Amino acid sequence: MDLQDQRIAVTGGSGFLGSHVAAALAGAGADVRALGSADFDLRQRGEVDRMLDQTSPDVVVHLAAVVGGIGANRAEPGRFLYENAVMGLELIEACRVRGISKVCVAGTVCEYPKFTPVPFREDELWSGYPEETNAPYGIAKKMLLAQGQAYRDQYQMNVIHVLPVNLYGPGDSFDLETGHVIPAIIRKCITARDAHEDHIVLWGDGSATREFLYVDDAARGFRMALEGYDDADPVNLGTGTEISIRDLAEMIAEITGYQGRIVWDDQQPNGQPRRGLDTTRARERFGFQAEMSLRDGLAETVDWYEKSRANLA
Repeated sequence: MDLQDQRIAVTGGSGFLGSHVAAALAGAGADVRALGSADFDLRQRGEVDRMLDQTSPDVVVHLAAVVGGIGANRAEPGRFLYENAVMGLELIEACRVRGISKVCVAGTVCEYPKFTPVPFREDELWSGYPEETNAPYGIAKKMLLAQGQAYRDQYQMNVIHVLPVNLYGPGDSFDLETGHVIPAIIRKCITARDAHEDHIVLWGDGSATREFLYVDDAARGFRMALEGYDDADPVNLGTGTEISIRDLAEMIAEITGYQGRIVWDDQQPNGQPRRGLDTTRARERFGFQAEMSLRDGLAETVDWYEKSRANLA
């Protein structure tokens, strides 16, 4: 697909990933409509129809989601399941009715079973139950994968499902209640550094591993998938490199200049034991490879937060 002059509606387009994806698509010549929750309530079918009527898109990229870290997922599992499922189900059906030429759905690494062998290969998605703390969210997103494949089979609808690994970068949410692990650790380190505190407390024991993808790399991956991928198979977006949360915290402490102790609260959950993706499919089918190293990406994120935190309070 040549994106030049294509009218593309990006749900969640005012959010962290969405704003970067919208910019990447606009850079490829698309006419982008970046939509936020203040514009349309996608939990309501009437609002979905109104959005499509007003934007008249050729292509839809569905990034809108209710997201958060382990704490947020444990606090509101019902909301995370229902709202993520209903937004996607109604949107994909509405796009089918209107004959939208292509729909790209953002999945999540949380769709994978808890004990998926590392590296996670897309063929393992249905081999077990997701990790308990974020299973409702992961199942909701996996439902959209099944819907897209069913609609492709029955209606020949072009729906693709992209699975980005944990994202980070400038513009992320640094809210300690709802944010993800990297912004949470950055904020805790900088706050403790500035207050001359001798320790910070992090959840778990630090042994769990994660893989992190810089948001600009992710946005480029979505653009490349729209341009060059048209298959039913889900496809991972990541770096192919995992790091323990303990090593991640030490790297962030070094970058932020925090010199106190890191105390691990092992009464709190680690989440999934390991996460690391096989990125072969994205590389082979549409040429995507991550470019930003984790250390450089963390430095960019820390620098953005230091400059922006007065406005985030």
